[in-house]
Amino acid sequence: MADPIKAVVFDLGGVLIDWNPLYLYRQLLPDEESARRFLAEVCTPAWNGQFDAGKPFAEGVAELSGEFPHHGELISAFHTRWSEMLGGAIEGTVAILEELRREEVALHAISNWSSETFPIAAERYAFLSHFEVLIVSGERKLAKPDPAIFELFLQETSLSPRDCVFIDDNAENIATASRLGFKAIRFRDPETLRRDLGELGLLNSMQSAI
Repeated sequence: MADPIKAVVFDLGGVLIDWNPLYLYRQLLPDEESARRFLAEVCTPAWNGQFDAGKPFAEGVAELSGEFPHHGELISAFHTRWSEMLGGAIEGTVAILEELRREEVALHAISNWSSETFPIAAERYAFLSHFEVLIVSGERKLAKPDPAIFELFLQETSLSPRDCVFIDDNAENIATASRLGFKAIRFRDPETLRRDLGELGLLNSMQSAI
């Protein structure tokens, strides 16, 4: 018989919060193609990942601007206009979070996020206060998919992996969580998540996620 689930652990960006650098760079560059190319070749996901792991923005911006001096203003905007990369909350997932909260399910989060920009999100999205333990990678100098950030979470909550459902939109993060023993759900959309949680007995899967 499977162990009962004691907690649901959420990723934030792409699951509860719509974050996309294209929202900013579509404003700064002449067309979609040039915006996408800039984010693939200059301000890359790997470069941004350094901030999630704790690197200061000032340092990362200076280094990249030295490499691409003709893009200095665009690179700097990644920090100074970061808030314009935030879309809205992903309302269907927020509805699921609120329903779990009403059912008194323990709620936690592990997020890859810069410690410098996370306060912007914390002020904007009130539901972030619902989490009992919220691990922000930039604050801990550890980032998913490193198993160490999951192990840190388990230490701070006194949970075991089999106690937890972990939800993330990133395949590598899901793979690490699965290897560690979490029940891992790859997020695709709120409707599918509701069904998946319903199958685990955590939600009424027939209820509309509005």
